[in-house]
Amino acid sequence: MRRTFYDIAYFDSIYRTKALLSIVLTAVLAGCATRHVEPPQPAVVLHAPVAKPAPRLPKIGLALGGGAARGFAHIGVLQVLEEQGIKPDLVVGTSAGSVVAALYAAGKTPAELESMAMTLDESTMTDWVFPGRSVMKGEALAKFVRGFTGGRQIEQMAIPLGIVATDLNSGQPILFRRGDPGTAVRASSSVPAVFTPVRIAGREYVDGGLVSPIPVKYARQMGADLVIAVDISAVPEGQPTKGAVDILLQTFNIMGHSISQYELQDADVVMRPRLSGIGSGDFGNRRLSILAGREAALSVLQQLKEKIAAKTR
Repeated sequence: MRRTFYDIAYFDSIYRTKALLSIVLTAVLAGCATRHVEPPQPAVVLHAPVAKPAPRLPKIGLALGGGAARGFAHIGVLQVLEEQGIKPDLVVGTSAGSVVAALYAAGKTPAELESMAMTLDESTMTDWVFPGRSVMKGEALAKFVRGFTGGRQIEQMAIPLGIVATDLNSGQPILFRRGDPGTAVRASSSVPAVFTPVRIAGREYVDGGLVSPIPVKYARQMGADLVIAVDISAVPEGQPTKGAVDILLQTFNIMGHSISQYELQDADVVMRPRLSGIGSGDFGNRRLSILAGREAALSVLQQLKEKIAAKTR
């Protein structure tokens, strides 16, 4: 059969179409064979790094014991603590310790306390009363404390403050946590027969050293995790007494010494300034007392740091 031009063109068109389809199909199959399909991935959620909680330091309580003129040693202890960056979270004091505790709680620095101690005129702290139930009234001491605490009440101090006195009627200790610091310190320091008992709300109060010479228990009661106790009650050796007041103070100190040893069992760290040559009424050795306080604090400093580290969470 003779093919015409149109027949040839028709078959040529079909051939070209098949060829083109073959090329396209080959390309598609080749693409399918080489294409790598990634499986769906789970969403990535980024979390902020969890901050490590800061270590919780133990709440440090400072229990300052009684001892009349020996109380200047407490200032030396505070100096060393400040130099080492150890700041008590609360302070409680008995008798002479209550004076230093009140001033420190009010915000006085150890340097300011030393300056006050070295320039203190002893006569401004005495108000004689004759005749009567005592040798001195004690109001001069109360005024002194009020003057240096800025008129604050106990509950308004820079750090929590506790002052221990003895209820003369019941013989029980009392912890003052509120009210006038001057009156509380006066009560805590009212050695019987030397100072007039302090009347508060119909009851009479005298020196806290009768029942709690070193108020460790009350530092715990106020929330301390670690208690530093400062014992200034050591009986002086070879120091003669001078007059009736010295005899009374010395007798009182001896009585409180045995009680304080029992109280100290609950302290974490005990500082014992070497004050054997300084009597309870010896206000002339203030510098030596302060230095003795420093030495006592330095001697147990490593132990104190270890105790703090052990109680840090």
